[in-house]
Amino acid sequence: MKPQSFQPKERIRKRQDYLRIYDQGKKIYTRSFTVITSSNQVGIPRLGTAVGKKVGNAVKRNRIKRLLREFFRLNKNRFPESQDTVIIAKKGIKTLTYRDVYAELENRVLTKADV
Repeated sequence: MKPQSFQPKERIRKRQDYLRIYDQGKKIYTRSFTVITSSNQVGIPRLGTAVGKKVGNAVKRNRIKRLLREFFRLNKNRFPESQDTVIIAKKGIKTLTYRDVYAELENRVLTKADV
């Protein structure tokens, strides 16, 4: 069993990585999110989040980012290997719970069978 932590090597941090993913990635649209996926050379799944100021104040933006990181942390063994995923929150979304995030992203992002 893989560790359940969200390690620094699993995060997308550099601007050039985000720009590469935006240019080369495949986009998937949901009601509250835009998900962009692209292959990487690192060999592990990585996550990046983008939540703009139009989504809400800092408290709301940080809560959305925490929910997205938690979704990745609990399901990272189901993400494809060697794939970068950037999840962008759309403006005007309602207050989300983890259950809402999971229900919305489960069938769109996760590809491996549940083990």
